[in-house]
Amino acid sequence: MPANASIALTLCLQYFDISTERKPIEPRLPVGKSANIKTKIMKSILFSFILVVTVGTGAKAQDPSALRKRNYNLEKGDVAISGYDPVAYFKHNKAVEGSKDLAVIFQGITYHFSSIDDKEEFKKDPVKYEPQYGGWCAYAMGAKGTKVEVDPETFKIINGKLYLFYNKYLNNTLTTWNKNEADLKSKADANWQKIYQ
Repeated sequence: MPANASIALTLCLQYFDISTERKPIEPRLPVGKSANIKTKIMKSILFSFILVVTVGTGAKAQDPSALRKRNYNLEKGDVAISGYDPVAYFKHNKAVEGSKDLAVIFQGITYHFSSIDDKEEFKKDPVKYEPQYGGWCAYAMGAKGTKVEVDPETFKIINGKLYLFYNKYLNNTLTTWNKNEADLKSKADANWQKIYQ
């Protein structure tokens, strides 16, 4: 239950002196205008509570494709990794451009592949091959918690996961990442959790 919903429910229960313990229900008859006002207030609070719960849970249950499209590093047509083959990083330890004729859409994100074998391999376990942090620069995610473009040919595989890096204008962030990888990776993981909502 979202925090706001929990607070609204607690306030409602406290205002009407309602306990969560089971007790025999004693019939109460409304007396005059004060009972009528109390009923209206209770209806308003309950309506507010229902609204908070509905909105709170609705925001969390949004379409995963829309969330991914909003947060991932994509090009026109929702293409990830500038059209590079995500499986090739693992199989060949190099960046290989994919073909739009060998494309797979996974949860709203389009990936291109350089071979049918790579395409089929990806379809078996897409999460294994997707780049970390939505394909944004791992160094920037760790150092500043920001989304920065990458050079798809500057990458590193760490514990079976693909990390991409910015590498332009004599600024190869992979070199800086390697000097403090453990700390930067820990911060990047935490920063990505804040961004990816």
